[in-house]
This record gives sequence, C-alpha cells and structure tokens, in this order.
Amino acid sequence: MDSTQVKSLVSQILREQGLSGALAFLNDAVPLRYTAIHRYAGRLVKSVCFHDALGKRRPSFLSVLPLDRSLAQFVKPGSPFRTDDSSKDPRLLGHAYEHVIFSYHGTALLSPSGQPWGVLCHFDLQAGSVSDRAFEDLETVAPIVASFAIDPHQRFIEPGYPPDPTADQAL
Repeated sequence: MDSTQVKSLVSQILREQGLSGALAFLNDAVPLRYTAIHRYAGRLVKSVCFHDALGKRRPSFLSVLPLDRSLAQFVKPGSPFRTDDSSKDPRLLGHAYEHVIFSYHGTALLSPSGQPWGVLCHFDLQAGSVSDRAFEDLETVAPIVASFAIDPHQRFIEPGYPPDPTADQAL
C-alpha cells in the first residue's frame, strides 16, 4: 500500500471508527506494543488516545507525564524523534530514560495554525524498531490524525463532496 492509500484508509477509519480504530490500524504495522496520541498541556503531556496491541488498558503512569520526563519533549515540527533503545541512545545522556530500555518513534501533531499540539507515536517498554516505511506512514497520516483529534466533529471532505449544485442544470 502506498502513502496515498494509507492516508485514504486512515481517513476512512477515522470517520467510521474514530481515533481508536486509526491507532489500532497503525499499530498493526509495527512490532511495538503501543501506539498513542499525546497532547501538550503546558508542562505536561496528556494521553488523548492509546492503543495496546495486547488489548490491555493504558497503564496509569502513562496518562499524564511531566513534559521534561517524556520523550515527547524531543519531537519538534519537522523533526521527529526515534530511538530503538533509549538505554543506548547518546542523545539521552542525563535524561530520565538514559538507563531505561524504551523504544519510541514519534512525530509532531500540529494545530490548524501550525503550532505544536502533540505527538503521534509508537512505543514500547522494551527495545524495538519501526521500519522506515511504517514511520513514513505515521508521518503521512499525522495531519489528518491531528485534525480529527483536535476536532472529531469536523467533516472529512472527500473528492466529489459536496456535490456540485450546477451539475444537474446541464440536463
């Protein structure tokens, strides 16, 4: 499936199943346990939607985290953050995850005005990788996931909608 098809399918899943369905679909493409949407709330990162490949509830410690203790702090617009094993990642020297085995692959979610709103990520509490292709898909769908997460009641416009009112006049 190419990027355009993935984007179209995720858009359809958002319309029919919401964020939970979209995260489940994205998670099916990776070997990591979790796929989530987190939003920035001042100095905190709050879980908006969470998918666990094992079907378990979100652990309470993942509901709200101080931003400076979250790997989400390293995700910037146009600059995703990826680590297969945080315990071996030199970028994390001195960070809370320096000696913790944690894999994290996140990309920015932006508000309609282009401001950082949150993060769409795959992660696990053990080392693990995400293929470049699967991460490219995550980045491709991030704008539509952000739009839906920010305003789930908006209508996703599809080709041919709304119908052209002048089309019947030609008959």
